[in-house]
Amino acid sequence: MVSGYAGLPGGVAVSQLCVYDWPASDGLRGGTPHMHLACTEGYVVTGGRGAVQTLTAAGHRVTPLTPGTVAWFTPGTIHRLVNEDDLRIAVLMQNSGLPEAGDAVLTLPPRYLADPQTYAAATAIPADAPEAEQARIARARRDLAMEGYRALREAPDPAAALAAFHRAAAALVRPRLSAWRERWLRGARAAAQTTAEQLDRLADGDVSHLAEAVVRAEEPSERGRFGMCGRLDVYRA
Repeated sequence: MVSGYAGLPGGVAVSQLCVYDWPASDGLRGGTPHMHLACTEGYVVTGGRGAVQTLTAAGHRVTPLTPGTVAWFTPGTIHRLVNEDDLRIAVLMQNSGLPEAGDAVLTLPPRYLADPQTYAAATAIPADAPEAEQARIARARRDLAMEGYRALREAPDPAAALAAFHRAAAALVRPRLSAWRERWLRGARAAAQTTAEQLDRLADGDVSHLAEAVVRAEEPSERGRFGMCGRLDVYRA
């Protein structure tokens, strides 16, 4: 995972996504079903056509995605991108890019969710591996996550199956929560506190912070990385 993302307002981060066109077991092409535990994620469709399948306690839903669509989902939403025609998305991420830096659990079958080591062995893509090997691993883990995703959708008691997955996912990420909290403190919380201070200054007639205005621009620090849902262009902070 990359260590940071371009710091947009409010602790938001961005990446550019070209969704995989690999056929899955159900004949649809697309990415890896997964869930975030502490972050909301948003999609701004910039090209092509597709859909996002979501699974929550309220049930299964399919949201069409076409250029101009903005869709977002809160923690606990299992989501899977389907690529119907060259689907491309700008992904907006809460908490300084945490969704692509740890806050994600793939819907692997339960046997792979027993402990962090077993999960990591099934999902890690070595950064120094040849591109063809990275693609093979990314596709294999997508197919494994599809196995678990279909089991969740088709379970006799979907609510109970989803709750069990939530518990297993929470156990997997628990060792990383202190690092996530530090990212939140430095990012979203610090941004909110800065706004509070600026409002206080303006209420007092103090405009000194306006003289500190800056303009920044970023080019992708990494292009074409194999992500969960497709090839990613990412922006380092």
